[in-house]
Amino acid sequence: MGKGLDIDSKAFVYYRLQGSHNSQFTYFSFSISIPYQFRSSIENYSQKLLTFVYPYIQISFNEFTGERLMRSEAYSAIDTYLSSTSSLQAKRLKADMVKNNQSPVLSMDGHEEVVDEFQGVKLWWKTSDEKRFYKLTFHKKHWDLIIGPYLKHVLKQGKAIEVKNRQRKLYTNNGSNWSHVVFDHPATFQTLAMEPDCKEEIVEDLVTFSNSEEFYSRIGRAWKRVYLLYGPPGTGKSTMIAAMANLLGYDIYDLELTAVKDNAELRKLLIKTSSKSIIVVVDIDCSLDITGQMKYPRQKGNEDGPQTIHVTLSGLLNFIDGFWSACGGERLVVFRTSFVEELDPALLRKGRMDKHIRLSYCGFEAFKVLAKNYRKIECHDLFPRIQDLLNEVNTTPADVAEHLMPTSASGDPRTCLESLILALESAKQAKDKELCCEEETT
Repeated sequence: MGKGLDIDSKAFVYYRLQGSHNSQFTYFSFSISIPYQFRSSIENYSQKLLTFVYPYIQISFNEFTGERLMRSEAYSAIDTYLSSTSSLQAKRLKADMVKNNQSPVLSMDGHEEVVDEFQGVKLWWKTSDEKRFYKLTFHKKHWDLIIGPYLKHVLKQGKAIEVKNRQRKLYTNNGSNWSHVVFDHPATFQTLAMEPDCKEEIVEDLVTFSNSEEFYSRIGRAWKRVYLLYGPPGTGKSTMIAAMANLLGYDIYDLELTAVKDNAELRKLLIKTSSKSIIVVVDIDCSLDITGQMKYPRQKGNEDGPQTIHVTLSGLLNFIDGFWSACGGERLVVFRTSFVEELDPALLRKGRMDKHIRLSYCGFEAFKVLAKNYRKIECHDLFPRIQDLLNEVNTTPADVAEHLMPTSASGDPRTCLESLILALESAKQAKDKELCCEEETT
């Protein structure tokens, strides 16, 4: 019936788009033969017409990418981003429990679709049946907005939510690798025993740093900041680092230099650290001698003396502000020492250590923080006596906390304060006696 009919290419294209709605064209589909030389032109024409009729673009983001089928960071960020809005729209949700038995995090289950809006433009996210990919659909006229600002916004917000919800970790080095445990230290700046003005200054500096990605990019510097914490033992250096991590939501990498054999291994460790982290160099005064070489304690069977490992001062400086220091982003490097006077001047020069923080002996304001933390008291008739003694005696927050810690939860606060006063008076007497002896000697 269809033999001998002459139908032009336009009619054929119309069949491809509309034939399913008209049985007449279905008949012709089995009887029309298109010459090979015209097929490419017809195909291009049909695609253009299809684009005109359906002006939407779809982009798929697969869960696994690459030869090793690694989980895509983009997919993870999108999944987390959509979890913040999908619970309000999707009818099928998947629940995941998070740390500390908090409320579950809800995300889209398979074959669901939600609508998002960005700068007044609507777009659609859809999951596959088994949730192996996300498909983004949007109008082609918004290509530049979606491919640029919108996807950047989605990935940034998704990663920020991941950091907030993730279980943070405390890492320690073993050779060129890191091992970790869950980081769950309760320290905060509210509970930190130090002068309020100093705390406020440090918090402001940390928050400013964490919000300065654009600034560091504009001035051409790696997004990092180096702190030096110094002061007598027991003044709260480790607690300060934990409070920093809790304030910013960072992981902690506790770097033990005496476990690093050379500069190359130090670089490998640095490369493996993640962004949004604090790299802590422990007791730098005990790890590095004046020649810049690391010293290991003598090992059994080694009669030639201490083993010297070649992590040099120059290697450490390159770790701080050389090329390798730019690996990753949004990181703090914190050096901790009890004897700052023993450090090499090259470590302390301006531009290398961005901020020096001295943690000193316990003053009265720091004591009041401890009294509130340990005994839930903000005022007491013994406070004036304690204030006078703290002005005359050097004692660390750790020593004060030892007296405020009761043997039982129902311990009498007065008993604890009296115990502290006795200890401070004893220290004052010892100090007075020492001064007296020095005067007699001179």
